Amino acid sequence: MRQHYRHVLMCTGPRCTENGQQAEAMFKQLGQAIDACAGLKVKRTRSHCFAVCKEGPIMVVYPEGVWYRKVDASAVQRIVSEHLQGDVPVEPLIFHRLGAGDVCSESST
Repeated sequence: MRQHYRHVLMCTGPRCTENGQQAEAMFKQLGQAIDACAGLKVKRTRSHCFAVCKEGPIMVVYPEGVWYRKVDASAVQRIVSEHLQGDVPVEPLIFHRLGAGDVCSESST
């Protein structure tokens, strides 16, 4: 296994989006975006369900424990460039943080 500093889990289960097709496409795009960043040491793993159905695709970044919801192509690019590369979580896309509970932001209400 390659060395990594962050681990990104993404739900690709069938209930997040219609038959999981959008989630699977976002998972593939996530891998391409990570691979396109030389030196970025991030492991990604497919997960079946985070039990937050109808808010998916869900993406969780560890070790920070930041949960993103409704991840689309634009969100994948922002999360990779701002959070994974720039070390700054994408606040408008966050809905949960470990230890803090749910986070309400202007875009999620």
